[in-house]
Amino acid sequence: MKPQPGPVPAPPDGWPLRLFSALFGAFLGLTLLKFGNPTIMESFVTPPADVWEFFLASPWPIGWGYTLLAPVAALGLVSARGKTGAPLWLILLPLVWLVWQAMAASYSLEPQLSLHILMHFAACVVCFYLGLFSLGRAGSLASFWLGILCAFLLVLASGWEQHFGGLAATRRYFYANIYPTLKSPLPPEYYKRLNSNRIFATLFYPNTLAGVLLLLLPPLLGVVASARRLTIPARAFVAAVLAFGALACLCWSGSKGGWLLMLVLSIVALLRLPLGKRFRVALVAAVLFLGLAGFFWQFAAFLKRGAPSASARLDYWQAAVRITMAHPLLGSGPGTFGRAYLAIRRPESEPTKVTHNDYLEQASDSGLPGFIAYGAFILGALLRGAPRAARGSSPVSGRERLEFAVWLGLLGWSLQGFFEFGLYVPALAWPALSLMGWLLRKPWTNPGGLDKMRPQNANPVSKRA
Repeated sequence: MKPQPGPVPAPPDGWPLRLFSALFGAFLGLTLLKFGNPTIMESFVTPPADVWEFFLASPWPIGWGYTLLAPVAALGLVSARGKTGAPLWLILLPLVWLVWQAMAASYSLEPQLSLHILMHFAACVVCFYLGLFSLGRAGSLASFWLGILCAFLLVLASGWEQHFGGLAATRRYFYANIYPTLKSPLPPEYYKRLNSNRIFATLFYPNTLAGVLLLLLPPLLGVVASARRLTIPARAFVAAVLAFGALACLCWSGSKGGWLLMLVLSIVALLRLPLGKRFRVALVAAVLFLGLAGFFWQFAAFLKRGAPSASARLDYWQAAVRITMAHPLLGSGPGTFGRAYLAIRRPESEPTKVTHNDYLEQASDSGLPGFIAYGAFILGALLRGAPRAARGSSPVSGRERLEFAVWLGLLGWSLQGFFEFGLYVPALAWPALSLMGWLLRKPWTNPGGLDKMRPQNANPVSKRA
């Protein structure tokens, strides 16, 4: 019987593509460490004053991020190829969304602020296309994931250090050395964060840290599971250490939404395990019971106070709807919700600069067309990028395992966008859009997460054949 040939394997990665993958991963890892502040509050970020602040203690201005992204994007352009397998309408939607943001910025209540937000959105779109046209071609993702993994571990280390005394030391240092030198008051959110025991690691505030954990923990666990150079016990040990460190940080962050979303992601992952239906249902029920019991125990005091942050968010969302109804076509301008909110805020409501809902903020800042373009892109990318594992069959290869893990992280990031502002934080938006681009590219072969591309279903020809 004549053997059926498998798909032709991809050619080896050239040096531009290998170098791009390594630099792109290092750049995205750096965003976790140095670009964790919302772009809307960029005016409060000052350049580091000394070597200590440069490397460890201070965020970097976002302009430095654009400068670092430029050569990476240039190298990615050299490595890019046009055929992706994604539908043209989905490929073009980010551009449509960005063009509409530019139109909304031209009628903004705060043109200078909207220009800063527009530059950040442009970087988001660049990251998406780099993931789609360049990173998606890479046969080996080892160097790409290495940079992100190293940065992720540093984020966890920073969170652990804050929990075990670092936050108290930071407060003492701030009030003794920085507070007396301030020329203008910082946002109330900053003082609230500083005086809290909730950890935030290298990010803006605890819920941003939770967003990073939701986005990157699933794919990094998928990377470890696909590392064929490690034995199965070694993979299990590394994955357990990584998961324990991340989940501890999630607990110490005090993020209620992060806790519940991680529980949702865990259940989705468990439902895809190749186990018997009864055992799977029992396992999901046990995880759901333990997760909810832990939630109510951990946040009992918060619930007794009537969930004040939830009430505040509801007020922001109602205001966003009112602003959208007043400016349905172009909104108030990218990033200007805080300015528009001042005119309609109730005296008892907390001030804010963001809607705490990425989707409603699109509506209030850029009108219904901006909201529709962004919402359709996110929904379309999740539906189109959902691998076979997410549609009900267990993953059969390293590539599919990694696709499912990346999709799971993007699902968590997208769901958190309903009550947070991850789109406006470079440390969340740039990695998320990059991974979304990678996920949408349908490879012509089926590689493992850290290994070279291999032909899918290419069975070796036996001597009998």
